[in-house]
Amino acid sequence: MLAVHLENRHVSVKRVPRPRVPRGFALIRLLCGGICNTDLELQRGYYGFSGIPGHEFVGEVVEAGRRDLIGRRVVGEINLDCGTCDWCRKRLGRHCPARKVLGIVKHPGAFREFLTLPERNLHVLPDSIPTEQAVFVEPLAAASEILDQVNIPCSSQIAVLGDGKLGLLVAQVLQAHGYQVHQFGHHKEKLGIAARAGVSTEIVRDRLPEAEYDWVVEATGSPKGLPAAVRMTRPRGTIIMKSTVHGLVGVDSAPVIVNEITLVGSRCGRFEPAMEMLQLGVINVAGMISERMPLERAPAAFRQAARPGAMKILLTGNGAV
Repeated sequence: MLAVHLENRHVSVKRVPRPRVPRGFALIRLLCGGICNTDLELQRGYYGFSGIPGHEFVGEVVEAGRRDLIGRRVVGEINLDCGTCDWCRKRLGRHCPARKVLGIVKHPGAFREFLTLPERNLHVLPDSIPTEQAVFVEPLAAASEILDQVNIPCSSQIAVLGDGKLGLLVAQVLQAHGYQVHQFGHHKEKLGIAARAGVSTEIVRDRLPEAEYDWVVEATGSPKGLPAAVRMTRPRGTIIMKSTVHGLVGVDSAPVIVNEITLVGSRCGRFEPAMEMLQLGVINVAGMISERMPLERAPAAFRQAARPGAMKILLTGNGAV
């Protein structure tokens, strides 16, 4: 079968054996996968990664112990936890010290014709969610996680810094939940997606506001994003950090300490709210798709995804619908 391979910043497509299916796992045929900023950071050396990337996907189950899964379209939670430790018992397997992570840590990713995941990680998709839109379940869950982590008062003003794919999802999710969202970015066309959802948007030119927001979401995907977010935040305000960046992020800790700013790291989230929002049609993800390419064109797809202003590039498997 075909699989995408990252090594030494190089993207290639190789033929590899079909994976074996351990007890409790399902074999899944890739229908569609999405290249995200984390995949691009892995290519740049994040986590010292080498192997098969990809964690945003929709697939069809072809083999499983649970007969009700076979033939169903599924999305999958990316953390393969032990299921027995304290974190797992708290339903926070994303922090399990023994976890593997699909396409990131010690488990080959979704950018291959067939992948495996534990059956307990899978969520069956309702027919009402199109396959291409369902690719956004995982990042939309990550965007929604903010609301599980911090208690933001109703109707608060929230700044979202960054107009990339995750930033646009965050802005739309917060707007849909009744907050007053102001999104800052560099691309008029991309900000237009958020604006059509009611988000107030602004093209970043010379300077950003200073000490103006109690709540700031940093989703630039850039090392410069966190220092900018600190400057935007009022004393005793909160910054939710969403960027994953290869390398160190330099930030002056003095204003964080003096202004008593809270920094909240934010990563994965629950799939159920994300699927519900897609079913309700309250988040525009269809407008965030730039291009579709077959799996064998992965090198070109990664180049396209890395271009400034690019939106979601989809990789389609042979079983794509």
